[in-house]
Amino acid sequence: MGAGPASTAELHEGRLPPPGWQPAMVALDIDGTLLAWVDGQDEEYETVTRPVYDAIHRARDAGAHIVLASGRSPHGMTTIADLLDLPLEGSAEDPTPDVDDRLWVVSANGSVIFRYPPMEVTHEETFDAAPAVRAVLQVHPDALVAAEERAIGGYLVNRPFPEGELSGPQHVTPVEEIVGKPVNRVVVRDPGATAEDFVKMASELGLHGTDYVVGWTAWMDFAPTGISKASGLQHVCDALGVDRADVLAIGDGRNDIEMLEWAGRGVAMGQAIDVVRQAADAVTASVHEDGAAVEINRWFPEA
Repeated sequence: MGAGPASTAELHEGRLPPPGWQPAMVALDIDGTLLAWVDGQDEEYETVTRPVYDAIHRARDAGAHIVLASGRSPHGMTTIADLLDLPLEGSAEDPTPDVDDRLWVVSANGSVIFRYPPMEVTHEETFDAAPAVRAVLQVHPDALVAAEERAIGGYLVNRPFPEGELSGPQHVTPVEEIVGKPVNRVVVRDPGATAEDFVKMASELGLHGTDYVVGWTAWMDFAPTGISKASGLQHVCDALGVDRADVLAIGDGRNDIEMLEWAGRGVAMGQAIDVVRQAADAVTASVHEDGAAVEINRWFPEA
């Protein structure tokens, strides 16, 4: 997962919000923030600890909007919303059924925004990924390529990805068909390379006309130019009438950098690599030490 877990002694503060500040929105990454990443993840991987669950619900009960923001595709995020019980339509928690209290979710690194439950896509950005994918395959000809296909609740792939790396079924499809139409996100993965290999390759290729982010491994997400978790969260803020200065965002990956810089308070998880930590206002404990709960409890303490 990159750098090892940080101890509480390594936590640090940078810019602090004004006195009396409390988040109006809490934006949460999933993998590495709510869920501890493990290699060869299985169903047991998707487990939210009780301290994190309780902290999120304290924030929600205090009136904060909870928003999930991830590189995952929509169908890979609804199970996490269910684990968090955020919220169930018509539940006892919603005494005013005429009010739409469904969860806002920023998926595919900002390309797809939806409400849940039930899933209702409210905004989607697409782009032509073919030139960028072809450029990468010139350097990594054996790389795996995937694009979300919501109709099947899974992905179109040129070859199967390692078990646990993509949620939902994988349908083997030629690359030219995968990127032969506008897509909201494309994943390129080379199990035989490293994250550093992909960072170097991306800087050398230029990859004009698309934005990209490299993950913990040789994993690259392509997105429309200008689209990120930050742009997706701004869309949600506009819909809810929330100022970004009142947003607490917590994340751990390179795809969280824009979000951490954009939010009123951006907090990196303790195990985040240096470039992510430097983009944040503060660093909390690692995911293995319930760092998300540590930060949320600061603003929404237990009674």
